Amino acid sequence: MRPLAEHKAYINIENVVATATIHQNIDLNSIVRVFPGVEYRPEQFPGLVYRLKKPKATTLIFSSGKMVCTGAKSERQARKAVMKVVDELSRNGIVILGKPEIQIQNTVASAGLGGHIDLEKLTYSLKRTMYEPEQFPGLIYRMDDPKVVILIFSTGKLVCTGAKKEAEVHRAVAKLQETLEEKELITYP
Repeated sequence: MRPLAEHKAYINIENVVATATIHQNIDLNSIVRVFPGVEYRPEQFPGLVYRLKKPKATTLIFSSGKMVCTGAKSERQARKAVMKVVDELSRNGIVILGKPEIQIQNTVASAGLGGHIDLEKLTYSLKRTMYEPEQFPGLIYRMDDPKVVILIFSTGKLVCTGAKKEAEVHRAVAKLQETLEEKELITYP
């Protein structure tokens, strides 16, 4: 078995979801009047859809002053997107009294370890797994620390979700790779 350093995992952040609140009610119809490009169909969904091109993200705005931002590729980008929406609203006559309170709720990442994983054996080596190959080709692993869920495929590809910080994704992937190597459950080409 080769040392960990020779097999560097790649990790791509695919989506960061952030919530925000400005602690005030907002008249969504006034936003529609000022920004004709937004989507607002209250009979179908109570939120207004505000899409940004840069950074590429979508923010749902609710009349309660709460927001949900999706589509960002980093924590920084998610925060920047929320701030940009609030700034654009303010600059165009929508009164915003304070700074938004922003929290990262979920980070979804894809990763690759570059080797073949024996999912059958892995099922017995890790706690909190679910593997039913007739239903789904990946093993579902609920990691305790960091608290994330990782979909593990025999190809060495992973999907990690539930992280609150990007650093948690990196820690989870490194920890999983280390475990796979220690238990000799990954074969590198």
